[in-house]
Amino acid sequence: MPCLSATAAALTVANVATQAAIYAQCGGTNWTGATECVSGATCVVQNPFYSQCVASSDASAFPSSMPALMTSVSQAPVFSSSMPVAPTISVPSVSHAASSVSMSIASSSAPVVATTSAAAELSSAVASTVAAVIETTSSTSVASTTSAAAASTASSTASGLTKFAGINIAGFDFGCSTDGTCTVSGSQGPITSTNNGTAQMVHFVNDDNLNIFRLSVGWQYLTNDVVGGDLDATNFANYDVLMQACLATGSHCAIDIHNYARWNGEIIGQGGPTNDEFTALWTSLATKYASETKVIFGVMNEPHDVTVSTWAETVQAAVTAIRNAGATSQYITLPGSDYQSAGSFISDGSAAALLGITNPDGTTTNLIFDVHKYLDSDNSGTSTECVTNNIDDAFSPLATWLRKEGRMAILTETGGGNVASCEKYVCEEIAYLNANSDVYLGYIGWAAGGFDDTYALDLTPTGADFSTDTALAAKCFAR
Repeated sequence: MPCLSATAAALTVANVATQAAIYAQCGGTNWTGATECVSGATCVVQNPFYSQCVASSDASAFPSSMPALMTSVSQAPVFSSSMPVAPTISVPSVSHAASSVSMSIASSSAPVVATTSAAAELSSAVASTVAAVIETTSSTSVASTTSAAAASTASSTASGLTKFAGINIAGFDFGCSTDGTCTVSGSQGPITSTNNGTAQMVHFVNDDNLNIFRLSVGWQYLTNDVVGGDLDATNFANYDVLMQACLATGSHCAIDIHNYARWNGEIIGQGGPTNDEFTALWTSLATKYASETKVIFGVMNEPHDVTVSTWAETVQAAVTAIRNAGATSQYITLPGSDYQSAGSFISDGSAAALLGITNPDGTTTNLIFDVHKYLDSDNSGTSTECVTNNIDDAFSPLATWLRKEGRMAILTETGGGNVASCEKYVCEEIAYLNANSDVYLGYIGWAAGGFDDTYALDLTPTGADFSTDTALAAKCFAR
């Protein structure tokens, strides 16, 4: 595919007041602005609420009409009012940046689930509530969320859209900082009536046509602070509640170990935990989910300041452990250094180092490069304002490299504030990924789950049934 960013630069100069610039909005429900694009661009319907000018040479990659939205949520699942809920806390955690920020968490008043039996009850409740929400409401409705998601994926693949589009569901990672210190007590899983991750995911699937969620969690939480230890029965049961809720929607569900290639300040395989201790975690998780074809194994969130060649050895060990545990065909995502920045993936040596990672049989089937990219001035994801679409300096060069090597990447974190600048640039970024779906598998916005509207990059839907999108989610992430 041609580089859209070069076209954008040329067309912006010719933009006039009565025409929309390339990547600008050109239609949608209640739209009152320009409906014609500048020369060389075509107005393409993204969804009933948003149409966008794309390069005419790439317009044929988009469907002439978008798939119908899935059955609406008439009553989103809300857990029992007697269910334990999470306290309001402020934690020094960064999910995507090089400096600590304070994360605002949806308020509630009691600790999270503390017993395996309670988690089991929650799991049962999740299955029941999700099934109730996605039940067919008329003879013409989709038969199930699973079949609808499959149809949506097939349509996306055929139409030039990326296979996956979704949202991060954060909360179990709260309490983690960029040095890999994760306080178990800081983890606030979105499995309560207040921060109902189940209802959020059902809304995103049914109303926004999304089909992938990334479920963040700290390593320490899963093993109850024992490096190299087995999965803690209680804590893993809590996390599995969210995983089962995700799978029940028919979506792909990515495990995200949110530790920055570290455990309490020490780098895995580089003076900190050994590769064997790290792969013990992945062996346990892959054994649990070996039969779940829609579970994605995300090796690590945002490694940074590592020796890249040595880090690649750690990633290889994790891949081998996952495959040997029985998860032989699922996607595994491979993160580089520099907080997984798509802009430095090639220049920092991550691309070359990770290129040699293989499955035990020597193939690279379903091994996907995992990148992040934010749109604020310092790429930290801490500002509500966006200043770039990341095409020229990140996604276009990476696309060229991916095509050369015959590989694919997935953008598992991106986003911005719910402001006009981010609506512009995030939509442009996503349009480029969709137009280059031969090398980009998908994108996942940061973040919903345990966040509330005081968080700069909040994508958490609001309302009693969690069915009202934020401005950015509605404009750019919904399909």
